[in-house]
Amino acid sequence: MNLFKRIGSTAAAMAVLSSAMAVMPAAEVSAATVVTVSPYDVYDINGGKFEGWGTSLCWWANRVGYSDTLAQQCADTFFSPEGLGLNIARFNIGGGDDPSHTHITRTDSNMPGYTKYNNGTVTYDWSADHNQRNVLERCIKAAGDDMIVEMFSNSPPYYMTNSGCSSGAKDSGKNNLRDDKYTDFAEYLAEVTAHYEKDWGIHVQSITPMNEPYTNYWGAYSNKQEGCHFDQGKSMDTIYQELSKSLKKRGLNDIIISANDESVIDTQISSWNNMSSTTKALIGRIDTHTYGGSKRSELKDTAIKAGRNLWMSEVDGGSVAGTNAGEMGAGLWLADRITVDLNELNSSAWILWQVIDNHISSVGMNGNKDKGMVNTQGGYWGLAVADHDKNNIILTKKYYSMGQFSRYIRPGMTMLKSSNNCVTAFDQKNNKLVIVATNDGSSDKQMVFDLSGFDTVGTKAQPIRTSNSESWKSLNTIDLKGTALETTLAKQSVTTFIIDGVTGGTA
Repeated sequence: MNLFKRIGSTAAAMAVLSSAMAVMPAAEVSAATVVTVSPYDVYDINGGKFEGWGTSLCWWANRVGYSDTLAQQCADTFFSPEGLGLNIARFNIGGGDDPSHTHITRTDSNMPGYTKYNNGTVTYDWSADHNQRNVLERCIKAAGDDMIVEMFSNSPPYYMTNSGCSSGAKDSGKNNLRDDKYTDFAEYLAEVTAHYEKDWGIHVQSITPMNEPYTNYWGAYSNKQEGCHFDQGKSMDTIYQELSKSLKKRGLNDIIISANDESVIDTQISSWNNMSSTTKALIGRIDTHTYGGSKRSELKDTAIKAGRNLWMSEVDGGSVAGTNAGEMGAGLWLADRITVDLNELNSSAWILWQVIDNHISSVGMNGNKDKGMVNTQGGYWGLAVADHDKNNIILTKKYYSMGQFSRYIRPGMTMLKSSNNCVTAFDQKNNKLVIVATNDGSSDKQMVFDLSGFDTVGTKAQPIRTSNSESWKSLNTIDLKGTALETTLAKQSVTTFIIDGVTGGTA
């Protein structure tokens, strides 16, 4: 039955488009871009089921969590349905640097560890990392039932490293975890996770013991952050196998171990391929960052061949899209990145690095200065700025651009393959279709969305738009022409279309 529907849709599509174009001015007909949306053409990963949107809590939660006011504002702004509606938090289990070190000068990134080391004796300090935990607990309440927590690590505690420093090895291209400390590090991660699960009642869905491991980013005495290089092959195999043992020892058998969180897509493929079959059997999901590389489709195929789910677990950047796009430049860049990542990776989740990367404070933190306000006319990291002097979160067009996706494409929806800078999702339970279309060009763009592959479609589409002059603005509804949505995308804008009364596909 589904096969006949697919075969028949070609003729139906031609009829729909002919009908739609018959009522369009000739100039618009020639200029219109046609996007076909089918309920049968779903993402290849995870059966097309979308798991959600998220952010790492590292490091912004460490910076704002001292203030209950700011922590609650962040939870509401980023995780509540009235805000961005994020539902995934990647929680950083800090290693903790040597207390005598003062080289990490970023006010947000000097992460506390959970242990104290004294002449070979290790004790746990569960009062550590109050700030990040304060934010996490509020975000969980704001997000509700869809919340997913993933634990991740940037570095082992300093006393387990070769350099004696949590920011990396003295040779940044070399392993920094000591050969005799793999079990100890795994035990550390598992013990912290068990404490969150059993003592604080925070359900942990997944964990990864490394972050961008096969790089030369992480050097001793860096002023930026913790980090740890792991060679491909044996080193990665060992830490994953030890972590699995440590989790099982504590009865945490249901926690997914994810791998490898490489910075570069192409490196993610090779790190996965270089792990042993024994190690791969322990891994429940592939996580990748997309800061570099181009082999998104190849990584998708790698995950499919391995029978694994795939997350885009971290990216951001200080770039812009569009020509002279003003404040929308950064938002358009983000929308373009979300679109290409989702459509080419078919990932079941998309997670930003930090929602807040800049802070305004007259006093700074621990004797270090904050970076201050971003230049909203250019590129910048993060979606918002925390003003500690005024106890306020300053929102940007990047924030609103991400919300065009995250507020309307929700966990549990089915992701549909799309083209021409569009992302589409189908809510079969509520008979709703969501289309997010980005136009980063300097002129308006005529679009026709062919929906003839669905059994039924509603009669109207509700557009919501962010542009230089609008933020999540609800526009006048658009009447569908049969099963075609004919519309104009404003220049340098991100527009979400919601169509009710849509049925079809397989439930």
